[in-house]
Amino acid sequence: MVELRTFVFMDSLQLQLASFLATVSRGYLPVAGQAALYVEIAPGIDINRLTDVALKTTGVRPGIQIVERQFGVLEIHSDDKGEVKAAGDAILDKIELKENDRLKPKVLTSQLIKNIDDYQAQLINRIRHGNMVLRGDTLFFMETDPAGYAFYIANEAEKSCRLNIIEVVGHGRFGRLYIAGEEADMIIAQEAAQKAVDAITGRNVED
Repeated sequence: MVELRTFVFMDSLQLQLASFLATVSRGYLPVAGQAALYVEIAPGIDINRLTDVALKTTGVRPGIQIVERQFGVLEIHSDDKGEVKAAGDAILDKIELKENDRLKPKVLTSQLIKNIDDYQAQLINRIRHGNMVLRGDTLFFMETDPAGYAFYIANEAEKSCRLNIIEVVGHGRFGRLYIAGEEADMIIAQEAAQKAVDAITGRNVED
């Protein structure tokens, strides 16, 4: 029995997130403007057969596939939104589930750190794959359960204001998102991120 943890469609990858995904992806790299689907399931090993279904039934390309014992992750993308949606339908058919069988994301942490210090910026920059956080920036940090929604939240936040994506972790036990910029923009980004979370329907994490 497969548990659908994350299942989320992104209609248009924003410029920074697409570039970030291209930095951390080991598959076919996405570009801005493409549609994407992010899927996270348990047990992880079953992500292999879902990748097989998506690629054999549509023209999508895989950017990320992570096979852990507990969770498996797949990101697919295409210039054609219809192809991405068709791939999603094929995945759901294979595991005999519906979109609303996914888990609804739960926010574990949502914080703003204003006027960040040089030394804290250095610590964060050592573990980042995106842009750098600089002294004086405001840092927005969010932690989610399940992890897979972190990329969708980052994409929605980028639509809302000027920001710098520092790091996004969309696999493992919890998802994490680091975004930095001007204080006013980070307040908007935090609101957009929460709005994105609230808009996703599904089962409660505790169920």
